[in-house]
Amino acid sequence: MPYLTRRRALTAAAALTAAAGAQPLLAPGASAAVHSHEGSLEPFDEIYKGRRIQGRPSAVDGMDGMHAAGGHHHGHGAGYAVFVDGVELHVMRNADGSWISVVSHYDPVATPHAAARAAVDELQGAALLPFPAN
Repeated sequence: MPYLTRRRALTAAAALTAAAGAQPLLAPGASAAVHSHEGSLEPFDEIYKGRRIQGRPSAVDGMDGMHAAGGHHHGHGAGYAVFVDGVELHVMRNADGSWISVVSHYDPVATPHAAARAAVDELQGAALLPFPAN
């Protein structure tokens, strides 16, 4: 039977830490803020720092990813639309489930709601300009 070395102990501790971090810890009956299925994200509408931010699931028209409301190629927002003062803030869901926007591209957040707030913080009062469609 092999004995426990410092290397084996550290390897086991690292593996346990990684496994524990992979699953979020929730109290019984609590639900996670971000769900794994698209379309299950809750809509929001609030005034944040004097700016109106809104988010809601968006309809996708057909299989080509054309946004039903605007007619432009969408797709990156995983079926979710975010607006700052009525102007669409383009958001994208990363492979790890985090969200980024064109305004705060290098600061991933947990939800589209948090992405809208981060964009308002980054804009510092400046207007969000419409993103040109291809």
